[in-house]
Amino acid sequence: MEKWLKWAIEIQSLAQSGLAYTDNAYDIERYKRLREISAEMIAEKTDLSVDKVTDLFCNETGYQTPKIDTRAVIFKDNKILLVHENNGTWSLPGGWCDVLESVKSNTEKEVKEETGFNVKAIKIISIQDRNKHNKPIYTYGVCKIFVLCEIIDGEFIKNIETTEIKFFSFDKLPSNLAEEKTNKDQIMMCFKAYNDQNWQTQFD
Repeated sequence: MEKWLKWAIEIQSLAQSGLAYTDNAYDIERYKRLREISAEMIAEKTDLSVDKVTDLFCNETGYQTPKIDTRAVIFKDNKILLVHENNGTWSLPGGWCDVLESVKSNTEKEVKEETGFNVKAIKIISIQDRNKHNKPIYTYGVCKIFVLCEIIDGEFIKNIETTEIKFFSFDKLPSNLAEEKTNKDQIMMCFKAYNDQNWQTQFD
């Protein structure tokens, strides 16, 4: 990650924390200005407008913490399940961990919504700091949790998120992966974990 982006993220985080814990009107004004500066820094270095950066980056309250993204890892005949999304790319099924959901329940819920399968989450393969593995770099932290799952039953039903599902061998992965969600290295890690009975959970 480039230094300027680290600085912008840190400024935003400090400003958000300050706004959460101060009642002083002058400090609130200063922290709001720091948030504006961080948004302006990112807008200056990217093709995003200040308003768009503010909407994506400076709209939360309270102490800033990483978001959680759960990804289901499902195998059949040593082939991994990927979902074809509406934008034409392929990824592991999954998404943001919803309020009132645990890592386990969220993983199982996302699989049901995107594939039609009922699954049982059985093992965490890896917990990754997204910005160390995926591009483009996000201006907020994300913990990606890869969860090995077993299919119980079900069948694919077309939905608002995915248009089809398919099992792929590693040597025949689609070229149009959703790199911001799932890249080839992450899929390779999943294959290794599935084929290693002694696999130990990896984490950044």
